[in-house]
Amino acid sequence: MFHSDFVLKEGAFVVSDAHYSYLRPQLLNFLQDIESNKLQPTQLILMGDIFDALFGGIKKSIERNSEAISIINTLSQRMEVLYLEGNHDFNLKRIFPHVKVFPLSKQPVSCMCKDEKVILSHGDFDGVLAYKVYSSIVRNRFVLKFLNLFDTYLFSKLDVYLSQKDDCKELHWFEGFIRKRIANNYDAHHFIEGHFHQNKIIKLDTINYINLAAFACNQRYFIVNSSKDKKFLCEKTFSKET
Repeated sequence: MFHSDFVLKEGAFVVSDAHYSYLRPQLLNFLQDIESNKLQPTQLILMGDIFDALFGGIKKSIERNSEAISIINTLSQRMEVLYLEGNHDFNLKRIFPHVKVFPLSKQPVSCMCKDEKVILSHGDFDGVLAYKVYSSIVRNRFVLKFLNLFDTYLFSKLDVYLSQKDDCKELHWFEGFIRKRIANNYDAHHFIEGHFHQNKIIKLDTINYINLAAFACNQRYFIVNSSKDKKFLCEKTFSKET
């Protein structure tokens, strides 16, 4: 686990799994409302898979997402932006030079919110060995350089594959899986992650586990509220008309 000096602020916006693409453009409207001060977070916490396909080193992926990238870069110069890389968006430091980027190798991340310890992760930091090998290979700059030669073909196939995925399904095995994976393994008040898209709070003996809703499913995001009499993360639904 990576111990960060990052401090999670009251009023921070937490967003996970927007899977932004031309098929799901709603994230752009959300970012534009922050840029115009229609929405006013104290910080912006991006929990991974914000883009459906954004790979540092693949020019096509950067070009296709350039408008949203530009706004995030603008926001990062006027507020603190934290970005935990996901399995759909990685090798991002050069793309977002003023953002606090945490790659998979530095997740989960521990931080403080007032007097409470909080652990953040995208959610895929402890995959099986085969997944870890795959993750290492696909992030390798030489592999990405090679793939860059076939980016047009690659993204045409990727679009077809990603358009067929169901990002909003319920995982019936999820709670049992989390209890084995998280319970008694971490020392914190809250453990927050995305990746699984379940929008569930699981009360464990020593920790409050929060799996975030995917922004891609009904544009849900969360606001940090450390008041003892309220949920730590208050759920909101973004609407362009709001």
